[in-house]
Amino acid sequence: MALNDLDQLLALRSEDPSLAERMAGPLDLEALIALAAEHGLTVTEADVFAAQQRENSDRSSAQLQQEAAQESRRLRHFIQG
Repeated sequence: MALNDLDQLLALRSEDPSLAERMAGPLDLEALIALAAEHGLTVTEADVFAAQQRENSDRSSAQLQQEAAQESRRLRHFIQG
């Protein structure tokens, strides 16, 4: 299962300072997939979404609502209206 590969890639950050530096900033999906491939791992878009869902399933409704409110405020300032 490639989701395990994504978990492996994230775990490698603590062992590999160069990888940690490359992953320190925002990465687009294609860059993340390429980075995984460089380390012999297979990560897909579906894996990234599954990891996000897994992370969100551990949060309470209140936490999710608070994050959604913060995101909507950020978008409100981004979108000119």
